[in-house]
Amino acid sequence: MTARGAGARRGGADEGLGLVAILLSDVEPGVRLNAALEARGIPTETYSPLDDVRGGVRRHPPAILVLTGGLLDPNHVALVRWLLWENVTVVGFTDVADPALAERLAELGYADAWAKPVAIDEVADALRRRLERQRLAELTGLVGESEAIREVLVKVEQIAPVTSTVLVEGESGTGKELVARAIHRLSPRRGKPFIAVNVGALPETLLESELFGHEKGAFTGAAERRLGRFELADTGTLFLDEIGEIPPSTQVKLLRVLEEREVTRIGSGEPIPVDVRVVAATNRPLREHVEEGTFRADLFYRLNVLGIYLPPLRERKEDIPRLVRRFVREFAARHERPFHGISAEAMGVLVGYGWPGNVRELRNLVESMVVLAHGREIVADDIPPAIREGGGRRLLPVPVGPVVREEARAQGRELEFIVRSLVELKLQVEELRRRMDHEGRGGVSPGWIGEVRPSVVPGGAVVMGGGDGGLVGGGGAMIRGLEPPEVTVPPTVITVAPGMTMAEIERAAIVGVLRETGGNRRKAAERLGIGERTLYRKLREYEGEVELAGSTVGDEGAGEGGGSDSG
Repeated sequence: MTARGAGARRGGADEGLGLVAILLSDVEPGVRLNAALEARGIPTETYSPLDDVRGGVRRHPPAILVLTGGLLDPNHVALVRWLLWENVTVVGFTDVADPALAERLAELGYADAWAKPVAIDEVADALRRRLERQRLAELTGLVGESEAIREVLVKVEQIAPVTSTVLVEGESGTGKELVARAIHRLSPRRGKPFIAVNVGALPETLLESELFGHEKGAFTGAAERRLGRFELADTGTLFLDEIGEIPPSTQVKLLRVLEEREVTRIGSGEPIPVDVRVVAATNRPLREHVEEGTFRADLFYRLNVLGIYLPPLRERKEDIPRLVRRFVREFAARHERPFHGISAEAMGVLVGYGWPGNVRELRNLVESMVVLAHGREIVADDIPPAIREGGGRRLLPVPVGPVVREEARAQGRELEFIVRSLVELKLQVEELRRRMDHEGRGGVSPGWIGEVRPSVVPGGAVVMGGGDGGLVGGGGAMIRGLEPPEVTVPPTVITVAPGMTMAEIERAAIVGVLRETGGNRRKAAERLGIGERTLYRKLREYEGEVELAGSTVGDEGAGEGGGSDSG
């Protein structure tokens, strides 16, 4: 039998919070919880184990379902899995407090569990807080239960009622415009205009006209008066995306508008008062632009009155299953496709991937999988190989393109740590493999690499130089097909350019040391801290690809000791 709670019947419930359904597997705590929720104005629905719970959920979709017992019952586990795809959060009561049980329940899809005897008032308060977060998530579109997203939602709720400017920082695809729209939707300006403009996508010649407007005849092609985005957003919110790309000349005028709260159209000398709240966004910390001298410090401080940081998806992986389910429901409905779920293995692949494109990349992938699934369960083989393999070609995490002035110096220590760590790790793995291959053969045990001293040079390259025993390359070792940055590098270093893989760095290091040792493979192996057999194998891999002193390094007779093998 299904019964609507008294709170819902009498109409005194907070309808905005959503419905809580209670499955009375254990009647006594369920009845007390129902009364506690009603006292807090939360609408409820109660079910007995004999009721058609799925039919009731379809008729009156709850935000949360509470199982008061039997959480590991196979029928309940199947119900939980079904409810997850119906966007229903499931919590429950357990008979014992056991960390292993709690972990198992989390794997099955339970969002929370309380051990009996439960403190009913505490549970009711926790459910109310969860309902409030879910309502805010629905209003904002920011989906997730991670601590990082909770902090963002709290900030949005705190920031929305005031009129101060807001700076939202986060990588591309993290949802910065969602945050801006959420701030507007929860503010007193809701119902007023929300105008979004990507300032980085507009050429400098048009940007000022777009922002501030122009009069007829103000410049060639200005056939009529045009209102700028500030005027269009009057009494509402203006979202300026990619604010770090705004040219210096426009920065001065933007600062004046923010300070004076008035705009002047191009070709006019008459200021126009505007009442606009500005939310700006950038995919790179704006302070870095200030340090480089490409962004005015006074404008930065004017924009950064209130700040929100949106974490990348790789830093909140616990939110990925919830996002996948949300996108699946969205695209299955949009494309009228039946959907039968995703296998645990496939979901594990999605959770393990780094998502450089963040939520936008995940959303696009889910849409393609829903369209191509043809009404069957998605399995791991349906996921593109680049994602199954962790992103395909692995690149050094250094910027693409030239790095100049302050940025090169600021990133020096970080790049030094990255390059040193990756090179040492790769060589150590090679050495470990060699030792395992030749264990018991009396092979030599060369020492590890000596000193690696990467540093940043103009152009964004990383160079590794060293003295005796260091990992160095000499003579400017070149790899065919790899264009080095146009920089002057001392002859005793190798150049690590942005975008090089670890295999390319290793290859350049080996060729450079061979040059420095005059082609002596034994000395080169000792200098590199690897076995000669390992070096020979590497040279065979490079044969025909690397040029060294006028001959290919794959030539068996190059250098002294070419025929020895002590690896």
